[in-house]
Amino acid sequence: MSKRDLKIIGNNAFVEIAGIKNIPVKVDTGADSSAIWASRIRMNEENYLEFCLFGPKSPLYTGETLVAKQYNVKQVRSSNGQVSIRYSVPLKLKIEGRTIRADFTLANRARNRFPILIGRKTLQNKFLVDVSKVRIPRPPTFDNQRLNNELKSDPHAFHKKYMS
Repeated sequence: MSKRDLKIIGNNAFVEIAGIKNIPVKVDTGADSSAIWASRIRMNEENYLEFCLFGPKSPLYTGETLVAKQYNVKQVRSSNGQVSIRYSVPLKLKIEGRTIRADFTLANRARNRFPILIGRKTLQNKFLVDVSKVRIPRPPTFDNQRLNNELKSDPHAFHKKYMS
């Protein structure tokens, strides 16, 4: 498939995994691998990996336990430099009308805006990314000017209020 034949996607999208539709994902060409929010991760008696997608507080959470007979472990370095060991499982996902199989590391993404991150190994030879193409609008930006004015006005009071 030539680059001309590849579908163009933006820096975020909606996907379907395990029958769950309209899951917002972050497309991250800076990330090597893909990650999905998983909870209740455990090893069963047959040495299969069991887990639920998302967490109980997520509107996407179904409580359904998925069983992975194929899985690996992977060391992952986060954007802040921290290394963790995660399970990696193959999952089918539907993105922009195309069904593909991809490996996902299982992670707690409860604090992330997007419950799934799609990395470049999943995208390679399947999609082109146009970062100006946005499916999910970004939240409003922060008012940093007000904070900087407060900092300049009284650096010690600012530090005590926000940084201590």
